[in-house]
Amino acid sequence: IEAATGVEIIVDDTPDAIILSCFDSVRREVARLSLHKLVTDGRIHPARIEEVVAKTRKQIDQEIAEVGKRTVIDLGIHGLHPELIKMVGRMKYRSSYGQNLLQHSREVAKLCGTMAAELGLNSKLAKRAGLLHDIGKVPEEDDETPHAILGMKLAEKHGEKPEVCNAIGAHHDEIEMTSLLSPIIQVCDAISGARPGARRQVLDSYIQRLKDLEDIAFGFKGVEKAYAIQAGRELRVMVESEQINDDRAAQLSFEISQKIQTDMTYPGQVKVTVIRETRAVNIAK
Repeated sequence: IEAATGVEIIVDDTPDAIILSCFDSVRREVARLSLHKLVTDGRIHPARIEEVVAKTRKQIDQEIAEVGKRTVIDLGIHGLHPELIKMVGRMKYRSSYGQNLLQHSREVAKLCGTMAAELGLNSKLAKRAGLLHDIGKVPEEDDETPHAILGMKLAEKHGEKPEVCNAIGAHHDEIEMTSLLSPIIQVCDAISGARPGARRQVLDSYIQRLKDLEDIAFGFKGVEKAYAIQAGRELRVMVESEQINDDRAAQLSFEISQKIQTDMTYPGQVKVTVIRETRAVNIAK
């Protein structure tokens, strides 16, 4: 199966689970469906594996084309090159920081259409550029070129208008903007990516944020323990009761919250709870 699909299959101690590892999400989906069919069917031998994989690959290619066609029809975009329609379909199997690329591109297209209409510009052209702005993330061959520039080259190759090509290439400021469509695409891309819940934060930066929160609390005198909980939305601070009295605990809560406000950037709000506990312990013998 690994040889036929190009996907690494990891079978470890986890009961009833097989992990498929591959950077190409389309290949991963082909392997997942093939494996599902083979396990359900029960007949597993080399010839059968190759047959199922070939059939599944054909099925996925059809689905990609279908998804692409459905998307452009839904958005009212006409005359798109079949190759670009196929790439729009491939977006379904790609995600950016946990946000599905096809959903993101549809969202950007709708926002661009609305914004262009408000400004009295060509909303159909704006939708087109919005849908295609991340097309450089899904080509089959791997390339070192930044995705915005790659997307622009693909759009030029398939006969898109210069305004659309410039909007795709300039949405991360890699080239200069030459039309009014370009800033609209850039703004709508940022709106779709930045809305709460759209994207997962990169794990490293998330862990670092929790650590920074705890470190701020430890910077104050009398703090014994500090725990960032609720994914960084709450900070619990335990203080030493001999050093901190009740009035100082209330003041400390305020001071920590002010320091978080000035020193850190974070979405939403952070609740700071200071806990002061007195224990009287005696032993009866």
